[in-house]
Amino acid sequence: MKTDKILLDHGSGGKISHNLISDIMLPIFDNPVLSQLDDGAILNIQGKRLAFSTDTFTVYPIFFPGGNIGDLAVNGTVNDLAVCGAAPLYLSTALIIEEGFAMTDLEKILKSMKSAAEKAGIQIVTGDTKVVPKGAADKIFINTSGIGLIPPHADIGGSKAQIGDKIILSGGIAEHGITVLIQREGMDFDSSVTSDTAPLNHMVRKMLLRSREVHVLRDPTRGGVGTTLNEIARSSQVGIRIYEEKIPVKDEVSGICELLGFDPLYIANEGKLLAFVKQDHAEMVLEAIRGDEFGKDASVIGEVIPESPGIVSMETRIGGSRIVDMLTGEQLPRIC
Repeated sequence: MKTDKILLDHGSGGKISHNLISDIMLPIFDNPVLSQLDDGAILNIQGKRLAFSTDTFTVYPIFFPGGNIGDLAVNGTVNDLAVCGAAPLYLSTALIIEEGFAMTDLEKILKSMKSAAEKAGIQIVTGDTKVVPKGAADKIFINTSGIGLIPPHADIGGSKAQIGDKIILSGGIAEHGITVLIQREGMDFDSSVTSDTAPLNHMVRKMLLRSREVHVLRDPTRGGVGTTLNEIARSSQVGIRIYEEKIPVKDEVSGICELLGFDPLYIANEGKLLAFVKQDHAEMVLEAIRGDEFGKDASVIGEVIPESPGIVSMETRIGGSRIVDMLTGEQLPRIC
């Protein structure tokens, strides 16, 4: 789909987003680091490998059950570094604030950022603040950038999935997206669902201490698990098969998705990861994930297969099979 103007769909993380990157951005900025299209850039500097990542957060509403735009911004960049295999070290933050924004809300957001940074074990060491006239932004937007150090034994990337790899999902999906949707629309659900926003770097460290056969790590944010699996299948040129009955989804989340006509596979997550692990190392890595506070519901949900490279298929609960394509369109804008 080609358009002469930017649409909300271009920020969805789905097909149209990927077209924007591959058709316009990548040809302009193309270089060997960027062309990997992982969650962060892997940089070789004086014999050390550093991961570098940046992200901008525009979530609405800015406060939601389980978190707010501040801890979401910290956790988002921490996780992008972690799924590169890196131990996050330092973050920067830049704020774009609308004139008239409440100082008490700003203080609440900044304190939540400090708390999230402390939980991840990193420091916010530099930043920038801009104030724009009322109406030129929606309350507050936050950019965070970060750097982390990759251990010598880690060899992780979206193009490194191998035939036979088991695919592990660290917990229940769609919780962040559904939480934000309920709050945004003022839906009168008697719901206890909260955002899953959380730092994953400690979990990744435990995984990499347990095994050197972790091939791919990704956090399925915009576009959800379905889109992220498609990205990996295409980058690695392998087939992926997943099993619907193995995918952890809380009953409450599943019920809301069914009522509203959403597929949980395409709803954003902010505290979950996908891991592609050599088959005979999968159980030990799964054990390491379940030993982390944010991985207790982890499950093996599928495997990498030689058939149909670039395609993701799912065996359904009723015994059928369907193709899981990349998200088309914008299911829920401004989710992160």
